[in-house]
Amino acid sequence: MTIKMEISLVGIESKEVFDANSAIWHGNNYELLDLNFPVLFDPKKIDSNRNDLLRYRHFLPIENYNDFVSFSEGFTPLIKIKFSSGLIANIKLDFLFPTGSYKDRGSMVLMSKIGSLGLKKITQDSSGNAGASVAAYAAKAGINCEVFLPFETPNSKVAQIRAYNASVNKVNGNRKETAAIAFEAAKSNYYASHSFNPFFFQGTKTFAYEVMEQQNWKTPDAVVLPAGNGTLLIGCYIGFTEMFKSGVISKIPKLIAIQSENCAPLAQLQKNALFNMQSFVTTDTIAEGIAIPNPVRAKQMIEAIEGSLGEIITVTESEIINAWKEMAAMGYLIEPTSAATIAGLLKYGLGSNQTENLVSLFSGTGLKSMDKIQKMI
Repeated sequence: MTIKMEISLVGIESKEVFDANSAIWHGNNYELLDLNFPVLFDPKKIDSNRNDLLRYRHFLPIENYNDFVSFSEGFTPLIKIKFSSGLIANIKLDFLFPTGSYKDRGSMVLMSKIGSLGLKKITQDSSGNAGASVAAYAAKAGINCEVFLPFETPNSKVAQIRAYNASVNKVNGNRKETAAIAFEAAKSNYYASHSFNPFFFQGTKTFAYEVMEQQNWKTPDAVVLPAGNGTLLIGCYIGFTEMFKSGVISKIPKLIAIQSENCAPLAQLQKNALFNMQSFVTTDTIAEGIAIPNPVRAKQMIEAIEGSLGEIITVTESEIINAWKEMAAMGYLIEPTSAATIAGLLKYGLGSNQTENLVSLFSGTGLKSMDKIQKMI
């Protein structure tokens, strides 16, 4: 089955238009690209016979149904949790995805697109979860995958990536240095970057779709999300905006972006109204998944936050650890990066209207970070 779609790639600053069915991942002078993909969201077009991301295939930029690379993933449970502070929130269990994190949402669409282009090799960089996710979908699609990782990436995440027969390159440097080396390597290849490639956000936007369905189309007041490279934040803004412009919902929920206090470039950018990240000094954080000192789409992340009337919240290392311990005591084994989001949710809850309809998520399983968890317990 083929769905006719209007799709093009557009330079974020130059607005130069490129063919979305060509194997390009950047504009002139390596400019970032956005995807021009107008969606008229109609709940009647949801395939209710499916309980995976393909229930939304009419709203995803893959024209040929046979091109989808899928593990029948998605439509994760949305459960209500009452925290020790008394705060009640709806939590999406996105740590139940095939590779253990929400990144599978983006990888499904990105790798489906890459497969449709006939590419046989890709380059990716990651702090762990996105690398594992892209590697798994590349394995399913029969595509060779090269992943660059910071030297301090948890061993469990490295092992997971290697298990998918991906080529692992550990960089003796931080996340920023790793991305720079991967970027150079990708110049002679195809860059399947979860932050650089706009097709990834077309997968993460399904988080917004699922939340609305599971809340019977009642819009949350606020959605609390991790903010490293912004893949879920930007994706959610796209998804909620599509539904808003289509008249399905009457408002866009506040998007609350959570960063570690030790690595909070967005908070500094917003405070100073600047978009020059070269001078930021960051320190190590247990939440390595959001330890991104220079997110390439920082401007778009802040536009999503401000466009939804949201805010940025930073959390300390002790707040992250305490949130992790509280979740573990309830029986939820989440990774420290996921605990950072929950710490931010709890912090937001202290100052919010307690009657607000709040949504957040468990973004990654703790099984990915057992070396760090061993130290915490």
